[in-house]
Amino acid sequence: MSILICGSMAFDTIMVFKDQFKNHILPESIHKLSVAFYVPELRKEFGGTAGNIAFNLKLLDENPVIMATVGSDFSVYFDWLNQNGIDTSYIKEIKSLYTAQAYITTDLSDNQITAFHPGAMVESHQNKIKEVKDVCLAIIAPDGKDGMMNHAKECKALNIPFMFDPGQGLPMFNREELLKFIDDATYIAVNDYEATLLSEKTSLSLEEISKKVEALIVTRGGEGSIIYADHKTYKIEPIKVQSTIDPTGCGDAYRAGLLYGISKKWDWQSTGRLASVMGAIKIQNQGGQNHRPTRDDIEILYTKKLIEENN
Repeated sequence: MSILICGSMAFDTIMVFKDQFKNHILPESIHKLSVAFYVPELRKEFGGTAGNIAFNLKLLDENPVIMATVGSDFSVYFDWLNQNGIDTSYIKEIKSLYTAQAYITTDLSDNQITAFHPGAMVESHQNKIKEVKDVCLAIIAPDGKDGMMNHAKECKALNIPFMFDPGQGLPMFNREELLKFIDDATYIAVNDYEATLLSEKTSLSLEEISKKVEALIVTRGGEGSIIYADHKTYKIEPIKVQSTIDPTGCGDAYRAGLLYGISKKWDWQSTGRLASVMGAIKIQNQGGQNHRPTRDDIEILYTKKLIEENN
């Protein structure tokens, strides 16, 4: 049985601003914003939510299946996925478009400003979940709007439990559309900003949202995460790391840990602990798919976290 990853495949251009955005953005002048950030560091990486999540699941010895639409410039990414043994059978190439592109600028406080060109992602509705066999769990991550809505309906009709991860695509949806996602989803994963926005757009409190799904997971960056499930609140403490190199893709690494734990029917504390471990490993490396821990490395960090919790 496979974990199906529905989401974007993108090329990330990542730049580092050696200061803090807040020192250059004046609140009183926000209505006429015109700023330029000098970024001496620039990298191009493989990214996209689906690619990052699948990469991290592969590190956990899972065999995820990616469902996405990409452009005519994707060949080098196909090679990368094949080298890493990731199933590309359901990645559809749209030859008239480019692959999605993200331009990410990160400051010294790990704040990010992102410009995103969706490219072939807008054609994600061309993919049909019914074509994939033996799916035990799915995630609907940021993708083309029509694709996300169609895939949620398909999962519901096929009785496939799925995680709704709206991410930066959340503003695309109106109240009724978000309420439909919440009603159909089995799990919801958002960061703290997205949680506030989701609550505001649906007029539902986080407690009310959590009662409509098996679990609502809210990540809070360096402050850890909270899982609302089983009428309980599980606080997942962050893992201390030696250095925070790059937050790009940390949320996707975290979600891979969630999906793994859910698929193995782990309890929520254990699932959250693994998710935190995956995020901690990722943040110590640049880009979304450059970390190379072995399965033993992951187990050692997980065990260390468990020992710390019990002391």
